[in-house]
Amino acid sequence: MAQTEGVAPRSQEKPLARFEEIQVGEELASFEYVLTTEQLQEYRDSVEDAAALFSTIATKHDFNVLHKKYRVPSTINAGQVVELFNPPIPGKRIRVSGKVVDKYVRREKPYVVVEATAVDEDGRLIERTTTSQMWKPEEVGKKWG
Repeated sequence: MAQTEGVAPRSQEKPLARFEEIQVGEELASFEYVLTTEQLQEYRDSVEDAAALFSTIATKHDFNVLHKKYRVPSTINAGQVVELFNPPIPGKRIRVSGKVVDKYVRREKPYVVVEATAVDEDGRLIERTTTSQMWKPEEVGKKWG
């Protein structure tokens, strides 16, 4: 059977992320990209700040490290901390790596905490993003229902 270009065969599909199987300390996907001058300008235009420096926050590093490894069920962002260290430099390659740093159940709702770290090709720490996600989003509306 011929494989369509860009479509992975079933045996290579990403596994479904299951709360019970996710492990604290688990390494998630990593990826690299080059920040372009055009991307920086687009970010500056979108935030209406001609001097904005931290365009990497627009790339959703935390989302990508999890979703590049797993098919993830619907989640709700329950909290986020973004630490910005050095502004990214257009033309530099940025490597993003991620890991699961915590998971817990609160009020019978499961949460997973993902950390993504961005470092440029010169080893400069650019950003660290830590996001808590509730893995049972159908529960959110119940308190108002």
